[in-house]
Amino acid sequence: MAAAPPTNREIDAFRAQADRFVADLDEEYYLHFAGHKESLEVEVIYERYEELTRLETAQRLAGAPVELWRFACEGYLGNLTREHQEKVATVEAELQATVDGETIPFRMLRVALSNEPDRDRRQRLERARLELTEEHLNPVYLDASRVDREAVHALDAPNYYELYKRFGFRLDELAEECEELLDVTERTWEEVGDRMFRDRLGLGLADARTWDVPRLFRAPEWDVAYPPDAMLPALEATLRDLGIDLRSQENVHLDLESRPAKSPRAFCAPIEVPGRVMLVIQPIGGRDDWEALFHEAGHTEQYAHTSPDLPMEAKRLGDMAVTEGWAMLIQHLVTEPAWLNRRLDVPRVDELARDGAATLLYYVRRYCAKLLYEIEFFQADDAESMKPRYAELLTEALKLPANAANYLADIDGSFYVTGYLRSWAFEAQLRDFLRAEFGNEWFARREAGDLLRELWSLGQGPTADELLRDVTGARLEMAAVGDRIREGLLR
Repeated sequence: MAAAPPTNREIDAFRAQADRFVADLDEEYYLHFAGHKESLEVEVIYERYEELTRLETAQRLAGAPVELWRFACEGYLGNLTREHQEKVATVEAELQATVDGETIPFRMLRVALSNEPDRDRRQRLERARLELTEEHLNPVYLDASRVDREAVHALDAPNYYELYKRFGFRLDELAEECEELLDVTERTWEEVGDRMFRDRLGLGLADARTWDVPRLFRAPEWDVAYPPDAMLPALEATLRDLGIDLRSQENVHLDLESRPAKSPRAFCAPIEVPGRVMLVIQPIGGRDDWEALFHEAGHTEQYAHTSPDLPMEAKRLGDMAVTEGWAMLIQHLVTEPAWLNRRLDVPRVDELARDGAATLLYYVRRYCAKLLYEIEFFQADDAESMKPRYAELLTEALKLPANAANYLADIDGSFYVTGYLRSWAFEAQLRDFLRAEFGNEWFARREAGDLLRELWSLGQGPTADELLRDVTGARLEMAAVGDRIREGLLR
């Protein structure tokens, strides 16, 4: 006999407990990745909220709002792999590689790759990273995948892919748009990618390898334009133009202190929405670091302005393309010519805009391929059999040999890849609207800030599609990302 649907009182009780569960998890992630504690201890949190993650709870919540049902299902699956989550975090924090006599923490290998001018040493660094991934991380990822594949049947779904389609994820339609975008931008990437590799690293796209990519996008020649001590002031000034005083936001906490184990990249931890949002920064410098900070600031402001009266699912769950879209909108200012002319002393703003468009093209093509791969991966009977397929799809999209060893580590849970892809379309179309309404310097207009705060107050209640339609009347389309890239490349 099927379980009775939950009552409104039971749904409200679930909301309240779920809100505390996510808050506790976010605080634990903050403490670990901000360098306050060495271990990531999520297992005890799952035990504290055991009722939320039971199979029976997920089954009963099928009659609740879809976001709560999805949360219950993800909680059930996450509970089964909580030990795997802790182990991966612990191993990553403890692992070290010795390259040319130098000991480097695993999490700093990508930073080392991006900062290494010597190509042979970059290859050795990448080889060390892949060997550690294969030996220490992939067995954990693989076992977690096996657990998920078996457990999803209890949710009355044949596989993870079908489960997310039941949650309303338009995976097949998005995949079709991504395939079309890959087709129409293929020649452009071959030309632009080849030119970028030659100009920056002295080798063509055909000769480039994965260990060259972090160095390519590190772009040290632009460091003089993006100094570390100017990052936070530039962000504060940008937000001030929009009517936001970052330092006076009592619900936003800036973590600026350097710690040995602190994540080298900025991140946002919305522990209480909107009451306590952590923006964690460890300024290193360079355009990539600036983009990371501005991206996380976009998340931060959206969470900090979310109405406290919204239900839990609109504050913390919902369509992740919405919060990623706001993050992309702020991030992309860093290579926006009008913003550069206003905020930085950069003599070649058009060149920077073209560089930003080329970088976006790389990542969009990469994530299009990731979506196609993940759709196949989650329908395959044997996860290990997908290893060569990962290399095939990523190599075809990027035109440089992908490392098959990343076939598990390169998967974000909950089909989060769709959030990134759709956020790029959301940002491209909303940016066009803001420029049409407020001019090319929309980011310096208080009226634009008023509109953003109004939209941020909705949290993630509306989907990106609904939000874009309500504001602009347009349909969310991946083709808009291609248009945005072409505009940047033609400057």
